[in-house]
Amino acid sequence: MKRVLLTGAAGTLGTAMRKALAGWAEELVLSDIVTIETLNAGESFIACDLADLNAVVDLVRGCDAIIHLGGQSIEGTFENIMNGNLKGTYHIYEAARQVGVKRIVFASSNHLTGFHSREERLNDKSPMRPDSLYGVSKGFGELVAQYYFDKFAIESALIRIGSCLPKPTNRRLLSTWISERDLADLVKRVFIINRLGCTVIYGASNNPCSWWDNSHASFIGWYPKDSSAVFEEEVFRNDPLLSPDDPVLLYQGGAFATTGHFEDV
Repeated sequence: MKRVLLTGAAGTLGTAMRKALAGWAEELVLSDIVTIETLNAGESFIACDLADLNAVVDLVRGCDAIIHLGGQSIEGTFENIMNGNLKGTYHIYEAARQVGVKRIVFASSNHLTGFHSREERLNDKSPMRPDSLYGVSKGFGELVAQYYFDKFAIESALIRIGSCLPKPTNRRLLSTWISERDLADLVKRVFIINRLGCTVIYGASNNPCSWWDNSHASFIGWYPKDSSAVFEEEVFRNDPLLSPDDPVLLYQGGAFATTGHFEDV
């Protein structure tokens, strides 16, 4: 890889991916609305508001590929989600079309399917059942990606990221956890294979309590190395069992599915 754009680079996930992808590309172009003061070897920084199409086109120009992590990363007001996730994602794809970038990693989310029960095992054909406005915005992003693939042959990996953290800290995360190393390995595989298409991939490590099936994406050749199993004893000790009737246990989205509408808070 020569010049790869990483949006949302100042966020928690972006910071983790900077570290995990160090040295992979000749130049990793970092972008965020928050200025990154300290750069490592092989990194550059361009401030950009994803709600500004012209600025995004300038940002994308000269890049070979895009890892799109930018936007609102949690539940929020529709106004915030609209600017960062709806406009921002559309602008990334439209900029890619205009300047000729042909492959994108789109950071989708497990909250796009958060209203499925925990007894279900999901795959790429499972219906979207968002548990939040944030989840709704990820559904919009996946549809934008599909449109730009069908009409303009821009390929995308739609990674429905579970919980990318140093380690799982509660019982739900034992199912949704993906290690930083496994996510970085997946990103690298996406840009190695000859053909990607527009493919949904559930972003989770090799966890024993799994809700998601990636067999449809086996052609990518990604096999997560880490597992939440090594943290089970610690999690079980520190996170007490809830009543089986607790609403938070009904849905894969956990608390996202059980909290009220954000605008009512």
